Amino acid sequence: MSTPTKRVAFHTLGCKLNFSETATISRDFILGGFEKVDYRDEADIYVLNTCSVTENANKEARKLIRQAKRRNPNSSIAVIGCYAQLKPNDIAAIEGVDIVLGAEEKFNLLNHLDSIDLKIGTKVIQSEIDHLHTFTPSYSSGERTRSFLKVQDGCDYTCSFCTIPLARGESRSDTIESTMKTAREVAATDAREIVLTGVNIGDFGKGSHETFFDLIHQLDLLDGIDRIRISSIEPNLITNEIIEFCAKSEKFMPHFHVPLQSGSDKILKAMRRRYKRSLFEHRMLKIKECIPDACIGVDVIVGFPGETDDDFLDTYHFLNELNISYLHVFTYSERPNTDADEMGKVVSKEKRAERSKMLHILSDKKRRIFHDQFIGKNRPVLVENMKNGKIMGHTDNYIYVQIDGVPELVNTIKSVKLTLNHGAVVDGEL
Repeated sequence: MSTPTKRVAFHTLGCKLNFSETATISRDFILGGFEKVDYRDEADIYVLNTCSVTENANKEARKLIRQAKRRNPNSSIAVIGCYAQLKPNDIAAIEGVDIVLGAEEKFNLLNHLDSIDLKIGTKVIQSEIDHLHTFTPSYSSGERTRSFLKVQDGCDYTCSFCTIPLARGESRSDTIESTMKTAREVAATDAREIVLTGVNIGDFGKGSHETFFDLIHQLDLLDGIDRIRISSIEPNLITNEIIEFCAKSEKFMPHFHVPLQSGSDKILKAMRRRYKRSLFEHRMLKIKECIPDACIGVDVIVGFPGETDDDFLDTYHFLNELNISYLHVFTYSERPNTDADEMGKVVSKEKRAERSKMLHILSDKKRRIFHDQFIGKNRPVLVENMKNGKIMGHTDNYIYVQIDGVPELVNTIKSVKLTLNHGAVVDGEL
């Protein structure tokens, strides 16, 4: 009699980079004969790929671990990712966790399954982050239309609020030749769009003669993929030549995401960011000069230690005046082992919430103004899925559109006339 196929479920917290890595690990399990099921279903093994950028991410991880154990008390639970690297013993202390794998070991999870079966306490395998020098190629394959392609990992920056270098190690990447080989694997799937991901992708090729600019030149020649997006790139690393190249490219989309974090030079210095607001402003002007239709998203943190009302208003007015499209607003979260945590001058939780709300309202206004510019005009839309009887997708410049259509149009690119702006989403007609 044959042994029943073991079921494995994955859940990913955090960034696109985590999604690409989870997908790569899950493919190993499928090749190993496992059946992949939804994390909400009953499984024999639950794998949680964690984030640790904020305290909320840690809380969510603990909640998901407990939920999985309730779903199947006899299941094994593996926790991997950034939280697992930073706080392995905290995770191991959570009832029901069987194995905790740090940054170096997570891609070997399948090989550690025998350790899970031993059931002799929780096994923790975690190396010092300074010892991590390998780069593991990854790409996501869960979405039919889009794939997140990991091109870089780790970070050599020492921003005073950030735990990512502690969780992911030094900046590293593969060669362009190897990266293109992985990109061709993606192109052989159904995906029409690639999103380039990493911790600090502008640092691609550091320590070699290759650069991120060299990489995007080669990716522009990739067959089988219609669209490429740059997920997020530091303002000091998005050079004029990168912007000018994307302006001429038919494959690279008119969409940039650039972290600002603060519009106050005083706070930027305390954060140890590698630019001043004047450089950020120059980059925004350059993008709009070369690509007037470009969508620009911006990350910003509120409530950093020492941020006064005047510092926040500097940020607010700076963002208000910039020709950008939307904001990702993060409320500062104290992280152990970061210099910011030792700074004092704590901003109250109430003030942080108030500033966050102001920037969320500003973001909604910016998005509506950006969308208004394209009402009555045609844009190419990659149809991604169906939702509430409508086909949904993004324009080349990242406007989310809902259209009357049929499921057969999913994963096609159609010219769509934008007709009505609802703010977060826009109506369109084929």
